[in-house]
Amino acid sequence: MLSKEEKARYARHFSLSQVGEEGQQRLKDSSVLCIGAGGLGSPATLYLAAAGVGRLGLVDSDVVELSNLQRQILHGQSTLGESKLDSAEARLKEINPHVRVDKYPVNFTAENAMEIAKDYDVIIDGTDNFPTRYLSNDVAVLLKKPNIYASIFRFEGQLSVFAPHLGGPCYRCMLPQPPDPGSVPSCAEAGVLGVLPGIVGSLQAMEAIKLLLGAGEPPLGRLLHYDALQTRFREFKLKRDPQCPLCGDHPTITELVNYENFCGVPSPASGPPEISVAELRDKLTPDFDGILIDVRETWEHDVANIPEARLVPLAEFPSIIPELEKMGRDKEILIHCKSGGRSAHAAEFLINDGFTNVYNVAGGMDAWLKM
Repeated sequence: MLSKEEKARYARHFSLSQVGEEGQQRLKDSSVLCIGAGGLGSPATLYLAAAGVGRLGLVDSDVVELSNLQRQILHGQSTLGESKLDSAEARLKEINPHVRVDKYPVNFTAENAMEIAKDYDVIIDGTDNFPTRYLSNDVAVLLKKPNIYASIFRFEGQLSVFAPHLGGPCYRCMLPQPPDPGSVPSCAEAGVLGVLPGIVGSLQAMEAIKLLLGAGEPPLGRLLHYDALQTRFREFKLKRDPQCPLCGDHPTITELVNYENFCGVPSPASGPPEISVAELRDKLTPDFDGILIDVRETWEHDVANIPEARLVPLAEFPSIIPELEKMGRDKEILIHCKSGGRSAHAAEFLINDGFTNVYNVAGGMDAWLKM
């Protein structure tokens, strides 16, 4: 039952025929799992908490960093360095003390995903990488739960609800195969206007509330695209694929798989050789005879850099090959980026080209700054 204080809190909902007191009770009895407490998860969970959804689950293993605050409005200056989940819980409780917040300070993986997601009514995909997007989709389909998908890029966003059990397609119907690793830049590489995830994440919250209330029409079989620069929404039709290996007529995926392998993400064992930032620091003496290359973008280098590193953004990396060849293919080459992903691709590129003494700096600039 709703308390007197709750009735006052949600008074503006009661005059809506699609909500009313009965619908508000339904929201209180409902639960939503949000994978990611970052750019999309921030507005989504803030509005779900404010709306009175009774239980929110948050999955995130990161801590709050200064670069997050431009868009991740769950967090603030006072929570820098703290767990994102602790920061999020405090903010959500400030918005609505009646909401239960369940925290999962782990990476969402094939090993734990089913156990985490099984008791929630709706899943919100607030992730920013393809392995976790496919994992979120597959968990939702196997558990017969709606998956509210969104993604953002620079000034553009997109949104859909994937729910084959409600008659729509799944994420695999839209994107049967992931793009090649490294072919789609991350937000850190390409940039994103901070307000964009606020808009798209709020749309995710709206779709979750509609589904919980049974109100309106979710975008099943529709992909909504938002162009912020042109202030334009477009809609694309999505069809369920009868040949889909997950939700098709004869599914072959009946359990979770290795999503890093599926998306071509190298495992630590198969990636290039690595050195730690502590080992890098010890190497950077006046006697160091190798070369340290920073493959981040210029603006990232301007914010923070290792003085001994030479800046060669990843897109320009092939241009340095002739110069490296003159130094000798056995020259010690150390490569770093923000967290180790882009530099791993650059290191693999050199190794495949015959260079024999190449190392990826594990953790990149993120690890260097924490050292």
